[in-house]
Amino acid sequence: MKLHNKKRGTVNLSPPSILALGFLALIIAGTLLLKLPVSHHGDLPWLHAMFTATSAVTITGLSVVNVGEAYTVFGKVVIMLLLQCGGLGFMTFAILAVMSLSPKLGLKQQIMAQETIGQTSLKKVTFTIKGVFLYSLFFEIVGTVILTVAWLQDYNFAQALFYAAFYSISAFNNGGFSLFPNSLMSFADQYVITFTISMLYIIGGIGFLVLMDIKRNKSWRKLSPNSKLILSTIAGLNVFAFIAIWSLEASNPLTLANMSVGEQAVNAWFHATVPRSSGFNSLPVEQMSDASALVTMMLMFIGGGSLSTAGGIKVGTFIVVLLSVISFLRREDEVRIFNHSVPEKTTFKALAVIFITVTLIFMGFFSLLLIEPKADFLDLLFEAVSAACTVGLSRGITGELQPASLVILMLLMFAGRLGPLTLAYLIATPKKSRLKHPPSEIQVG
Repeated sequence: MKLHNKKRGTVNLSPPSILALGFLALIIAGTLLLKLPVSHHGDLPWLHAMFTATSAVTITGLSVVNVGEAYTVFGKVVIMLLLQCGGLGFMTFAILAVMSLSPKLGLKQQIMAQETIGQTSLKKVTFTIKGVFLYSLFFEIVGTVILTVAWLQDYNFAQALFYAAFYSISAFNNGGFSLFPNSLMSFADQYVITFTISMLYIIGGIGFLVLMDIKRNKSWRKLSPNSKLILSTIAGLNVFAFIAIWSLEASNPLTLANMSVGEQAVNAWFHATVPRSSGFNSLPVEQMSDASALVTMMLMFIGGGSLSTAGGIKVGTFIVVLLSVISFLRREDEVRIFNHSVPEKTTFKALAVIFITVTLIFMGFFSLLLIEPKADFLDLLFEAVSAACTVGLSRGITGELQPASLVILMLLMFAGRLGPLTLAYLIATPKKSRLKHPPSEIQVG
């Protein structure tokens, strides 16, 4: 932050500062709205209201209260709006507001939008933001229609429509908030509901640029290398996780063992795809084996596609580093993806994202260990990864944590949501030096 005009007192903020302040403003506004008597039943501590608002704005899904019972219809609508704002991003909404007032964005606003959404062409910014808004609206409406029809078997039309709208917004934005005390465990045998919700958070986690590329080209051969990479990697990860979760939990009487083969397949698929950033669960996560918990944490760490509603380090980051390691072991001169080379700076960016995310998780986990000495090691690690990667899955300890631990989780969620955007801005504005230094051989490995 720096003064742009001393006489007028104008403050010139960088895009990361604007994003951080925007999300912070949403969290404060959400906290105040959720704290209103009309928003909740009984007594709701300020910390719990702020935790819910932070979790919604960062589209995480962790909660210290039963959302369906603690909040009124008004409070649930507030959570829906916070999820929508957090999923599409404060900057997207800000630019849409500017577009409604002016037929053309100014250069400064275009540059900020460019840095936010990762576009290299200023001309594509407006088109991309419109696409983000329209795609979100389309898939959320489709999800609402399907879920409304499915829930009409158990609820009247008004209730079914409200539940459907809430879950469509929560799922597509990878929010993971549920109105039922056991998330989706009561619907583990209802394939339409579980499959529809899983498709919503998968599509939301692919990335809007990839969705636009698919619509524009309608052919695998014509897709960009980035789209091919994201789609093939997500498909591969989903298949791997599906086989792993089903194999690990098939004999577990607390999860899949007592289900039919069809129910096992559906729920194994659900829990193979949900850790990518959505906090729903159709099985008791705390009852899953330690091996399944480890696989789940790995999936949470990877996350979804760039410019999506998912969290984590992102699929592109993961595969670029993996292919870089393979290229190094093969003694190849360049990293290649679909007959295209990957720039060296892209590899550096991927390594930076991973290092920052790991550091963030370590700091949060270490703090939780100090504050919660009696808590289970795996439970705390799982909670830290879930918060930092804005996933929202929990092994059932969130509501039992001390206030200081909840503050740590809020900081992890906030930093996890802003981290990649801030890093993208720093990398987008490199500082080149004319001074060159002699190379030195540093021993590694």
